[in-house]
Amino acid sequence: MNSLEFDFQVAMDHPSLPGHFPGRPVVPGVLLLDHVLQAISRFTGQDVGGLRQVKFMSALLPGEHAHASCEVDGLRASFRVLTRRQGADVVVAEGAASLIARVGA
Repeated sequence: MNSLEFDFQVAMDHPSLPGHFPGRPVVPGVLLLDHVLQAISRFTGQDVGGLRQVKFMSALLPGEHAHASCEVDGLRASFRVLTRRQGADVVVAEGAASLIARVGA
């Protein structure tokens, strides 16, 4: 089993935020997943074939720091994204992805 950890942040002026949601923007789940799945793909050299068991537990706010931890075991990757609020870790999302060999690799 291999582990990957990284931090990321979505800028307050990201183009996806004005419509998600007006007056109280939150990072779209698809953007959060994009950060995680691209990192897993780069780390493993494999493409993501599908998602399973994805749960969003708390919104990630623009400008908040997020910490992703991923475990890769063969063709399966699990992940968890946390942020820190008021001195405590808050789970933003967690889930699992299936991996497939990169075409042409």
